[in-house]
Amino acid sequence: MRFLICLALTFQLSKVTNAQQKDNLLDYVNILTGTSSSYGLSTGNTYPAIAMPWGMNFWVPQTGKMGDGWIYTYNAEKIRGFKQTHQPSPWMNDYGQFSIMPGTGEVQFDEDKRASWFSHKSEIASPNYYSVYLADHDVKTEITPTSRAAMFRFTFPETKQAYITIDAFDKGSYTKIIKSENKIVGYTTRNSGGVPDNFKNYFVIVFDKPFTYQAAVSNGNINAGGVESESKHSGAIIGFSTHKGEQVHARVASSFISPEQAEINLRELGHDNFNQLVKKGENTWNEVLGKIQVDDQNIDNKRTFYSCLYRSLLFPRSFYEIDATGTPVHYSPYNGKVLPGYMFTDTGFWDTFRSLFPFLNLMYPSESIKMQEGLANAYKESGFIPEWASPGHRNTMIGNNSASVVSDAYLKGLRGYDIQILWEALKNGANNVHPTVAASGRTGYQEYNKYGYIPNDAGITQNVARTLEYAYNDWTIYKLGKALKRPAQEIDIYAKRAMNYKNVFDPKYNLMRGKKTDGKFQDYFKATDWSKDFTEGNSWHYSWSVLHDPQGLIDLMGGKKTFNHMLDSVFTMPGSLGMDSRSMIHEMREMQVMNMGQYAHGNQPIQHMIYLYNYSAEPWKAQYWAREVMDKLYSSAPDGYCGDEDNGQTSAWYVFSALGFYPVCPGTDEYITGSPLFSKVRLNFENGKQMTISAGNNNRKNRYIKSMKLNGKSYTRNYLTHQDLTKGGNISFEMSEKPEKTRGVNTADLPYSFSNELKK
Repeated sequence: MRFLICLALTFQLSKVTNAQQKDNLLDYVNILTGTSSSYGLSTGNTYPAIAMPWGMNFWVPQTGKMGDGWIYTYNAEKIRGFKQTHQPSPWMNDYGQFSIMPGTGEVQFDEDKRASWFSHKSEIASPNYYSVYLADHDVKTEITPTSRAAMFRFTFPETKQAYITIDAFDKGSYTKIIKSENKIVGYTTRNSGGVPDNFKNYFVIVFDKPFTYQAAVSNGNINAGGVESESKHSGAIIGFSTHKGEQVHARVASSFISPEQAEINLRELGHDNFNQLVKKGENTWNEVLGKIQVDDQNIDNKRTFYSCLYRSLLFPRSFYEIDATGTPVHYSPYNGKVLPGYMFTDTGFWDTFRSLFPFLNLMYPSESIKMQEGLANAYKESGFIPEWASPGHRNTMIGNNSASVVSDAYLKGLRGYDIQILWEALKNGANNVHPTVAASGRTGYQEYNKYGYIPNDAGITQNVARTLEYAYNDWTIYKLGKALKRPAQEIDIYAKRAMNYKNVFDPKYNLMRGKKTDGKFQDYFKATDWSKDFTEGNSWHYSWSVLHDPQGLIDLMGGKKTFNHMLDSVFTMPGSLGMDSRSMIHEMREMQVMNMGQYAHGNQPIQHMIYLYNYSAEPWKAQYWAREVMDKLYSSAPDGYCGDEDNGQTSAWYVFSALGFYPVCPGTDEYITGSPLFSKVRLNFENGKQMTISAGNNNRKNRYIKSMKLNGKSYTRNYLTHQDLTKGGNISFEMSEKPEKTRGVNTADLPYSFSNELKK
């Protein structure tokens, strides 16, 4: 009997083990998260990216009109086409775009007339596979991508009028039908800025069924029998008869380099059939997602986690291609030349320096190394590192946060790229501004260097926000310079400027505020007023932007007690305050409706604030609020974010926070503790080491850390180091419903601050 019981238990354990081994992490990913958004209220402002990790090309079902930044919205009723997209956000819009749309019946090119009703009930959406039924055409469309290519599978009804429309979009495009090869080639030039004059996206589409109908389209005019169109708005239509259930395949690829390179990129599909490509895509995504393995019974949290992890692995996108010799090459979005080496784009460092790039440095350093090489190439090709790239320099947002992105990577141990070129790039960017794109380099650098802040009467907007970000950026430059053993006379100036945040702190309010050229603070001040001296926020949001020196900020406020009171006040000040301070922008509305006071998690400047309680000896409050934000402001639903997702930043915040820590200050080696969300997580690092994070007695109520051990030893510090994590081992938390107010309160437990370094 005992033998039979043991045999049964062994069998059950074997089943569990096999189930865990076969766990398809894509089952937890919802690529529709964040798509229930609009111009006035963002719950992510995302679109369902059918793509590989960091892929060059994404595909998306297009519900919006041509040129509409809201490509796909969850509440839309019709699909107009299936678009190749490179859009980072609706605010930046798209470039290098064209679409493919099947249809039946009367030939139509107009995007409204060819559109078809669809239902989410007949939609399957995954990163590696998308399927939808187009009701008006009785056609099922399926897509599976590679990085630079894709395969479509269309299942048609019985009809003599089956057709496929290629829309190369307006603003200058070209198409050509090559009937003998079942092929359509062309290019699109449509973009939203940030490109040289010779910009084109060349595409090639090869079908596995001969055409019996063809038409060229020029500016809406369908020329039956035509094969070529070069016009403001070109397109092509091919058609054939089909029997019920007949499947037609289209193999698609594109290139920013040349038509010939597009043909080379088409080879990514190899000789695989559609199902084989779907499986390969599944394997690729599981390998990348599998760097973090979550073991927990809360399926909703796992879905949110892996949906956020997926979003953290899309940007910055690859903007390089592999030539016929297997060498990485790229079309430069800066000078229009084809050059060797890596290039990445579609990221804004104002958003992503905070947690996305630190996350990639931790879990995917080999990819980060390529990105650093790409930044070096951008500097060599344009004279500046772009602060917002899409695909080249874009004039939006503030800060010089490329300094953080470069410094954090090197200080975390990444090597294999030209750090000396990047060092020169950082110094150049800190003391210059791009001649035509004011967001690259430093707008107001002369005033900042002269006064130690940017005056609010010097004709430069967002002056306090710029001052605070430049001070942090200067600290990262200083730290990188020290690591590179640069001479003191070269780097000490950056250490001095790192303290410039003090120059816009007003002890009367214990907040940051605008100061005039005469050294006096502005006469009028209302801390809840949005914009003016700040960027997409107010003083309550930006006063915590002293990432590198929280202790210095604590000292300015008169000590930990006042500092903690000010932190508490962020959540108690009504969110309705400030709504009348300017014309409404969506970030204001998103803060208001979340009912968390002045805490505006839907925008980036305040996302680290919760973790500052760890610096002021009240870490249990960080644990409370971190869990509150995860539970309340995130889900995997179409309205799953509380503001713009922003190219992986808001998702990476969740991924880090769910693990139980967050990188408050990129450039240090510290991750500040919060409240781990899961019972057990395993981090699989590229160096072959594994770190297991377990949280005993963990549930929705038990959000507080009662005790913590690192590799079996009691651990009271409010942070973990990069080395602690990457050398592997185990971290064990014991969670409680009540805060443990004696843990993490001693000076030795507090994280890094620059002021403390200077005292040594």
